[in-house]
Amino acid sequence: MAKMYSRRKGKSGSTRPLRTSPPEWIDMAPEEIERLVIELQGQDYSTATIGTILRDRYGVPDVALVTGKRVSKILKEGGKAPKVPEDLENLIVKALRMRKHIELNPKDVHNKRSLHLTEAKVRRLVKYYHNRGLVPADWSYKPETAEVFITQD
Repeated sequence: MAKMYSRRKGKSGSTRPLRTSPPEWIDMAPEEIERLVIELQGQDYSTATIGTILRDRYGVPDVALVTGKRVSKILKEGGKAPKVPEDLENLIVKALRMRKHIELNPKDVHNKRSLHLTEAKVRRLVKYYHNRGLVPADWSYKPETAEVFITQD
């Protein structure tokens, strides 16, 4: 979605080496990593942050290679899965912040456009998650309901 409206090439970055088996130098068992993932989620870390912590502190380059499951699947099996997918939650929080900014600065037309684009991304993502069954079927994005949807635990 990066280059849809910006006329730029989008983000570039390095690609991970293609691996099908975990590296030999990992000394943690898959059960240990799963326990660590659930423990880190208990400290209110997001799934992306959990992966980064495992990479930087514990030397686990890829959780899926070692355990055979992604971080979100481990959390789901452990009963600790977030109610809203992380990418959708981040976009909704961004849109809510933009709305508050526009209330204080009503003539900021550049941020109004950014808000429209961000909310369009939210709607597309909600449609995708409706089809996957990860968001309630009767829920649609409205700023009033979105704030309640995000803050509920």
